[in-house]
Amino acid sequence: MLDNLDDGRLLRIFIGEADRVHGRPLYEAILVAAREMGLAGGTVLRGIAGYGASSVVHTSRLLRMSEDLPVVIEVVESADRIERLVSEVETMLDAAGCGAMITVEKATVLRHRPATRHGSSTQGG
Repeated sequence: MLDNLDDGRLLRIFIGEADRVHGRPLYEAILVAAREMGLAGGTVLRGIAGYGASSVVHTSRLLRMSEDLPVVIEVVESADRIERLVSEVETMLDAAGCGAMITVEKATVLRHRPATRHGSSTQGG
């Protein structure tokens, strides 16, 4: 468990929804890699609009652009485990040939526990 982890890190990876690696969505490959590495948990967030290094605005309002909306993958873990995941993500990004932004910031984890009742859909459970 990550309870009371004072020296945690929040990793954010900004990519496009249409980005793929080895035949699967890149966001899915990153999430699976984090899980296989035994990291505490991860979340994929789909944006309604955004732009990146290419300055192309992607928005759900424009029908032709709505297939490549911005996606953010967030993972909170210890600094050393985040560092290992970033190395794996860099390899995936190179293989995908897509643009991305990766940020890491300090995070203090106050509580991280699985649900105690059945049927709960809370993140991290």
